[in-house]
Amino acid sequence: MRVESWVYTIPLRLRSLFRRRLVEQELDDELQYHLHCKTADYVSKGLREEEARRAALLDMQGLTQRKEECRDARRVNLVDDTLQDIRYGLRILARTPGPTALAVLTLALAIGANAVVFALFQSLIARPLNVPRAETLYSLERKDSNSGRMSYPDYLDFRDRNRSFEGLAAYEISPAGLDTGSGNPSSVYVCMVSGNYFDVLGIQPQIGRVFHASDERGPNSAPYVVLSHRAWRERFSADPLIVGRTVQLNKHPYTVLGVTPPEFRGTLLFFSAEIFTPFVNQEQITGVNHLNERRMLSVFLTMGHLKPGVTPAQAIDDINAIGAQIEKTYPTDVARMRFTLADPSLYGSFLGRPVKAFLAGLMLLAALILLAACANLGSLFAARASDRAREVALRLALGAHRRRVLRQLFTEALLVALAGGAAGLLASVTFLRALSSWNPIPRFPIRLNLEPDPFVYALALVLALLAGILFGVLPARQVLAMDPFPIVKSGRLTGTHPRWTARDLLLAFQIAICAVLVTSSLVAVRGLIRSLHTDFGFQPRGTLLAHSALTMAGHPAAAYPAIHQRLVDSVAAIPGVEAAGLIDRIPLGADWANSLMYPEETTDFRPSNAAATAVRFNVSPAYFQAAGTRLLAGRLFTDHDHPRAPRVAIVNRECARRVFGSDAAALGRWFRLRNNIRLQIVGVVEDGKYVSLTEPPRAALFTPLAQSPAAETWLVARTSGNAAEHIAPAIREAFRQTDPALPVYIEPWTQTLDFALFPARVATAALGVMGLIGALLAVTGVFGMAAYSVSKRLKELGIRMALGARRTEVLHAALGRAFKLLAIGGSAGLLLGVLAARVLAAIVYQATPRDPFVLAGVVLALLLLGLVATWIPAHRALSLNPVALLREE
Repeated sequence: MRVESWVYTIPLRLRSLFRRRLVEQELDDELQYHLHCKTADYVSKGLREEEARRAALLDMQGLTQRKEECRDARRVNLVDDTLQDIRYGLRILARTPGPTALAVLTLALAIGANAVVFALFQSLIARPLNVPRAETLYSLERKDSNSGRMSYPDYLDFRDRNRSFEGLAAYEISPAGLDTGSGNPSSVYVCMVSGNYFDVLGIQPQIGRVFHASDERGPNSAPYVVLSHRAWRERFSADPLIVGRTVQLNKHPYTVLGVTPPEFRGTLLFFSAEIFTPFVNQEQITGVNHLNERRMLSVFLTMGHLKPGVTPAQAIDDINAIGAQIEKTYPTDVARMRFTLADPSLYGSFLGRPVKAFLAGLMLLAALILLAACANLGSLFAARASDRAREVALRLALGAHRRRVLRQLFTEALLVALAGGAAGLLASVTFLRALSSWNPIPRFPIRLNLEPDPFVYALALVLALLAGILFGVLPARQVLAMDPFPIVKSGRLTGTHPRWTARDLLLAFQIAICAVLVTSSLVAVRGLIRSLHTDFGFQPRGTLLAHSALTMAGHPAAAYPAIHQRLVDSVAAIPGVEAAGLIDRIPLGADWANSLMYPEETTDFRPSNAAATAVRFNVSPAYFQAAGTRLLAGRLFTDHDHPRAPRVAIVNRECARRVFGSDAAALGRWFRLRNNIRLQIVGVVEDGKYVSLTEPPRAALFTPLAQSPAAETWLVARTSGNAAEHIAPAIREAFRQTDPALPVYIEPWTQTLDFALFPARVATAALGVMGLIGALLAVTGVFGMAAYSVSKRLKELGIRMALGARRTEVLHAALGRAFKLLAIGGSAGLLLGVLAARVLAAIVYQATPRDPFVLAGVVLALLLLGLVATWIPAHRALSLNPVALLREE
């Protein structure tokens, strides 16, 4: 049947679905007509209307009963036919376990991959935050930095002067030492939030109460905490009497007011908040009080609900007008304040843009996997239809209705689709559960809340059914449309055989898609290798980091220098430690600070007058030796750079070039910071990576830790040989001897770099899985075609071998088409992979499919896949016994 003829019959086919109901309606109308006639006949004989109708019903009881029996029989026959189709379909599928397993595996891989990607998209992008009226919740984001940071006084101005938000709440995240009463404090991340935080978000506690703005009366005036449900369960064993209990935060007593509901984990999707405390207690948590300093960006994020009737554009204009007024009022304290509204769940554009680009790329690759699986299914079912041509033709010749045969084929396809879909969904559920409990960076409370709605699984199941049914039923049309009698006589489909069949085209299309997936995975691996071999500006291998904050043990700022010196001396004396130093923020860590550098003669410290914006670090004298950072000119810090000595600094080469023109020109030069402190440059070190791996060359400024003491520090200990794992307990003991109440977290620097390498590693893992699935699909497709080709040409191959054909000629005859399709599809896929460079660049750092190693890797991978897929069919073709074959024929 031609395609256009089949399309024209669609209305008739749809009408046939409702024909049975139409016949039954006509039968009901006929019975009602006879009932009306008999009732009228009895009425004419003198009976009343009710008696006449009753008599007519008694006369027609046999007919109505026969009608119901026919209906019941039809229902029973339909159920019996369906069960018979299912049983027969299971037997047919069991007779060919290889092709059936390939079809189920193909569909399971595609549906599982798409279900996982759908769940990630819904959980991270589509699903709003679990707060009331989440659709009206926006955060403020600076246009110049894609960051929400601002000072606490700026936040108060925006909160009190805006006319667009029902309320603006702010928060910051900081580590603290939590003592629940055991006497051994543990490190915990605290969310310091504004007093109106819970009121703005509309969060009601599960137990107790939350604090409000009325609880704040100045610095350190609100010693209250609200526990997250997870912290209450894990750290306090779900104590029902937790309300009113006193806990210690950095040696300061805090009263537990309540517990948040289980579904509330804060407003950052990647960060599960544990403890909430009022922002006004900043000094007790961080050791500093910046509540009145406009130059210190102490607020991490500001957010609120728009008022009814206010559009985001109107809110942006309102906020920017306030920002312009703040700039005019405090020109030397604030930088350019232009804002936009963003999604608070992904920290606006900072995380939102790369996450959305990453998921968009994954969805595209998942769609390619689904297309490849559909092509594989079409190829497999086309082979099944060809193999079953004689069976179907015989059934038709014996009088079976074509619709009945089609229903049987439809049932078989439906069974395969359900099995593949169920296996894929089961695998996706298992993977998502493991992903939800995965914490890639142990020192952070990172949890991915991947709990997709049933809609995600329903959508995946629908995709499985559509893929299985569409590619399972359509190949059967070629059998149903042909005359069965020639097929019964010859035992195979008759007619001309085109040079390129639909199955060949499907296989070439599948190989092309799989080549794209393999290309993307190799690009990701290559990008990760580049990331690992990037010049960081420090040497992380063989180095241990010990993170602590002196505020966790309640130490005042005046005691910081002495404690730092004792720690460094104790660790440096450990056998196997080559050098030990301190730094307040590690490069490529989760936190960084910028400082504006001004020429020495500057008197107007507006941000626009700065010569450079540099990433700033405070370090001890031996830090550079411990970190392995090379000195290019000048000297390093010494113990003589104490608080009473002249202020000095070390810059990196980029900073020296940008501000002073060269390394030599920078040495001995003076500059000023924004607070008018004058510093002299005494050294220049090599450039490095400070904020992210993808950043351009950035200016960096290093100042002595003794002249700028910090409570939170990282101790860097460079070890000799493989002694790192044995030195970690000694470092922990050194901290314990310095202060038993000081929590410390020790890990190799290479492990700490997981934070910076996390995007590259996730992209590599995701694309690697996609490439592996693509490779499996390519192997199953080529193997299926090669095995089918050999099985259908056994007689021909036997004759060739009997006539003296060489082994290479037999292989070419048996597998030549498979290798030709592999070459065509692989070349097309490689070209598409090169053209998809922009898509890959959005997912992988330094992605370039034009890399010769990537191109060579794809070609080698396709050759290996071809060899693996054709090994068994080739072995079967070469092991044929032509004499036995010809005797069987």
